[in-house]
Amino acid sequence: MTAPKQIKVTLVRSPFGRLQVHRACVRGLGLTRMHQTVQLPATPEVLGMVRKARFMLKVEELT
Repeated sequence: MTAPKQIKVTLVRSPFGRLQVHRACVRGLGLTRMHQTVQLPATPEVLGMVRKARFMLKVEELT
């Protein structure tokens, strides 16, 4: 079994004043501050949260 691909997610826009579901997705990804970057596995659950708040995030695929 191979390890899942990794993605790097950076918070580039503030969640302040956004819908609660968007703020919850950003928080669920582990992002608490602006310009904070986290490395996450590219599972369907994580990709769904990224897609929900994609306008606030910068996403890079790691090889």
